[in-house]
Amino acid sequence: MLAGIIFLLAALPVNAEGADNGKLVLGTSADFSPYEFHKTIDGQDTIVGFDIEIAKEIAKDLNKQLVIEDMGFDALLPALQSGRVDMVISGMTPTEERRRSIDFSDNYYQSKQVVMVRAADKGKFPTMDSLRGASIGVQKGSIQEEIGQGIPDAKLTSLDKISDIILQLRTNRIDAAIMEDTVAAGYLGDELVLADAVPDTTPVQAAIGIQKGNTELLQSVNETLTRLKNNGDIERMVTEASQLAAGTKNDKSLNIWNVFWEYRHYYATGVGYTLLLSALGVLFGFIIGLFICLIRMSGVGIIQWLGTAYVELLRGTPMLVQLMIIHYGLALTFGINFTPLESGIITLSINSSAYLAEIFRAGIQGVDRGQMEAARSLGMNRSKAMRHIILPQAFKAVLPAIGNEFVTIIKESSIISVIGMVDIMYQASVVKNITYQGLSPFLIAAAIYFVMTFVLSKLLGLWERKLRASDIR
Repeated sequence: MLAGIIFLLAALPVNAEGADNGKLVLGTSADFSPYEFHKTIDGQDTIVGFDIEIAKEIAKDLNKQLVIEDMGFDALLPALQSGRVDMVISGMTPTEERRRSIDFSDNYYQSKQVVMVRAADKGKFPTMDSLRGASIGVQKGSIQEEIGQGIPDAKLTSLDKISDIILQLRTNRIDAAIMEDTVAAGYLGDELVLADAVPDTTPVQAAIGIQKGNTELLQSVNETLTRLKNNGDIERMVTEASQLAAGTKNDKSLNIWNVFWEYRHYYATGVGYTLLLSALGVLFGFIIGLFICLIRMSGVGIIQWLGTAYVELLRGTPMLVQLMIIHYGLALTFGINFTPLESGIITLSINSSAYLAEIFRAGIQGVDRGQMEAARSLGMNRSKAMRHIILPQAFKAVLPAIGNEFVTIIKESSIISVIGMVDIMYQASVVKNITYQGLSPFLIAAAIYFVMTFVLSKLLGLWERKLRASDIR
């Protein structure tokens, strides 16, 4: 049953990319201006930056179409190792630890590390020693995190997105943030400044990550980088990207209504994908849950044990862990590459099915035993009695619980955004990164989720009353 559903999902026409079909798939974390960041251009959400311009040149030299996959920074290496992307460009430093997992191109850019603080605290941290015991924000899995770990007694807050670190600093949740000078330049102003403290590190190099052993692509990338450096194109790209990023600074005149209206097409796209995820998750979760319920009540020992193990395993592990196993674990172990949409649907389906199986079991057990006995006495076999007599009554009894699970699926679908699924939460994060508005984009997302779940609850209530109308005599 589950294998058949996975096969069906694999046939969906949903952005399954790869190097073998004339496409070069780039993995990046597009919140790192001016390296890579989101920008609205001609009314369309576009990922831009000098890293992206370099990737375009590589794709052009390879005569391939560039496809950009936006994801969290700490998800880039697993995506590259699993073959989900062909290369990673995200201002990544080629450390020895990373070289054990992937190959790196020649260095293409050099930057230094700085400490950013609130303007009121500019004189508070004159040296790195003065950061001892301070709360410091860094990007998860980055060279800045390693620098922060070397500061005695420092309390690190490691986050995926630079924009989240900036918000932590602006809202007084951290004392300072360590980041590259090129990135910090886009955030400096009246509120945020550079401290006098400077990390005692050599200038940081940026290189392009390539899957280990892919020498052909590595050679092509290095040839393109050599051409761009010799022609002075990279310096030009950095300047142009910095100028483009300067237009993304926070506009405090934007209120929540302005944000919603200006970026309504982002949210509309997110709603479409959220509804698709939820609808298919509900459909397959219902089918699998009912199947698991029936095998748990089959009376056959080994089958009952398997059904119980399925339910307990899925109820006893976080959905996020299940998502990581399906999206990255299967690719690394078995070479099975699901797209974000497919991984999301499978995760929602199997997670929900475990809870629905127990809901169905409770409903069936709540039907009086005499119903089955009466059906059998009329000549029905067990399966026919279950289908025509027991299940309809059980379904009516557990409809409120099923409705609650459906509402939960819509809300929990937001977890899928961590693997780059462009649902409502992903789009809210994009709007936040563009506008630097820390609250408004998520309040809008919350309102959209509320409307969706409220409408669904009312529709389920109407359906429940309609089903129960037949019980009134």
